[in-house]
Amino acid sequence: MCGIAGLAGPDAGGARGVECVERQLACLEHRGPDARGVYGRGPATVGQNRLAVIDLVTGDPPITNEDGSIGVVLNGEVHNHRQLRTDLSREGHRLATMGDTEVIAHLAEVLDPVSLARRLEGMFAFAVWDARRERLVLGRDRLGKKPLYYWEEGGRLAFASEIKALLVAPHVPRRLDPGAIPAYLAFGYVPTPRTFFDQVRSVPPGHVLIRERDGGIAVEPYWAPEIPAPEGADSLDLSLEEAAGEVRRLLGAAVRRRMVSDVPLGAFLSGGVDSTAVVGLMAEASPRPVATFTIGFDDHQGFDERPYARIAAERFGTDHVDVVVAPDAVELVERLVWHHDQPFGDSSAVPTFLLCELARRDVTVALCGDGGDELFAGYPRFNAALAAHRWGRWAGPLGRALTRPAWPLFGGTPQSRPAHLRRFLASAGQGLPDAYLEWGSVLGPAIRGRLTGEAESWATEEHRRLWVATEGSDTLDRLLDLNLRTYLLDDLLPKTDRSAMAHGLEVRSPYLDRELVELALRLPRAHRVRGLTGKRVLRAAVRDLLPDAIATRSKQGFGVPIDRWLRGELRLHLERTVGADDARLRAHLAPAPLKEMVAQHVAGAANHGQALWTLLMLETFLRREKW
Repeated sequence: MCGIAGLAGPDAGGARGVECVERQLACLEHRGPDARGVYGRGPATVGQNRLAVIDLVTGDPPITNEDGSIGVVLNGEVHNHRQLRTDLSREGHRLATMGDTEVIAHLAEVLDPVSLARRLEGMFAFAVWDARRERLVLGRDRLGKKPLYYWEEGGRLAFASEIKALLVAPHVPRRLDPGAIPAYLAFGYVPTPRTFFDQVRSVPPGHVLIRERDGGIAVEPYWAPEIPAPEGADSLDLSLEEAAGEVRRLLGAAVRRRMVSDVPLGAFLSGGVDSTAVVGLMAEASPRPVATFTIGFDDHQGFDERPYARIAAERFGTDHVDVVVAPDAVELVERLVWHHDQPFGDSSAVPTFLLCELARRDVTVALCGDGGDELFAGYPRFNAALAAHRWGRWAGPLGRALTRPAWPLFGGTPQSRPAHLRRFLASAGQGLPDAYLEWGSVLGPAIRGRLTGEAESWATEEHRRLWVATEGSDTLDRLLDLNLRTYLLDDLLPKTDRSAMAHGLEVRSPYLDRELVELALRLPRAHRVRGLTGKRVLRAAVRDLLPDAIATRSKQGFGVPIDRWLRGELRLHLERTVGADDARLRAHLAPAPLKEMVAQHVAGAANHGQALWTLLMLETFLRREKW
């Protein structure tokens, strides 16, 4: 992992360009504390802060081709760089390093930008400046694991791994996008490619941005997730046993590829199916005990996964570290907003941030279980959406008849299940994708309408557009596709990236390996979901690795006791910010429902914890940015 930044266009070269890129990189030092390098020729300058993981001796930036006419900066890892190196050497290229960045420089000599990106496997965001062609190419990995932001106007272009570094560049405006707030209230994030900042955009996953000599810019795709066509002819005709065998083979290969490191490596371990399987496969491939890490909160309402993690750690003989954390919640809010550069409403960013901080004390690289639920339908909301689709207008009467044995459909902790049931009943009659969007929303349409005057936003319409584009395909396939392009891209992946990079930690996700993703998306529905059981084929693939207590465990999210915090540690801070008369939110949202939500929550009359956390992050951002 690293931080990259750069400029192209008037005033982007020479000493002024180098000075500006150096200032950009200073904002990104947390992403790459080991080395810094800048490459500039002609009307462009690119730079990189490096977190040294592979090739500790010769891999420091800047990295170029043989004659120095092409400079490359890279954030992330190219997992197939060894094979690419072998191929390039056979073709007569002379490589001076043993790392992965240099292969991009040599591929850029002979391939067009789209073909170049297709040759790379891994998690990456790169910039290639070809001084002879005066062409800048920005590329982002297939699923968007690594961030890449840009601004362009009048022939000028600036880019960076984080928005804070982009805003350092000359001419980039620091203006709020007025459409960002309604989108954020709906989902807890602003969907790609837009951001909270006017004119600042994100390079879409699976795309390259090309700036030519004349200043013209094109954004072109090189990959997209593909689900079976409406007729289903391209679904894989595999038995469950055969599919499980393929999943096991590809997941094992993905884990081994991500264990390549010249620095200490470990894994996150929650005691769930996904992370336990990863640790088990690591243990099979490692000659020494795997270092594993778990955190918990001093809370007995479903927020401590340490007992299950210990079961897995004992099974595989790992060097296990688990701790109970009691963070300074007010300071943590400020730190999260600074690292995300914009409001981020998912409160699970708190444990993720603290887990990364814990792991970085012992390792520089960690594998995680992100992606298992996304590929194999592990989230309870998939079951809820399928139920809404199946039952339609009968969902309300049927749902009211559901009793405790049916609650696993809705997941979560026992304390949260009645609320989940009520939310399901309220949304089920809407049909898809609206019922699914309602389940994924932070603030429901009614409260959004009270706060903004409008229950809808462009973000909701964009989600519906993605849904319509897959019309005719299997409903579960469509839900998984929508989830990959929205929640995974704009919530799960940024959460992990910012939390890890805040501490100079590289986190790798074997489940998001391209080959495994492409296999999973073509499996029949019955291999992923049957009845109330999700991840059926994954469970079959790794059953021999799972202790019984974990194999039969229901889905539990990685959460924090946010309701309690907002009545305790964060109560005064909440009342002095979101609930205050001088709240910055009042310039954008109706004040009466804001005060009402705060008062109801702190009095225990209602649980608005997640909604208030989302608003608190927004208020913190607005106060920081001086709009």
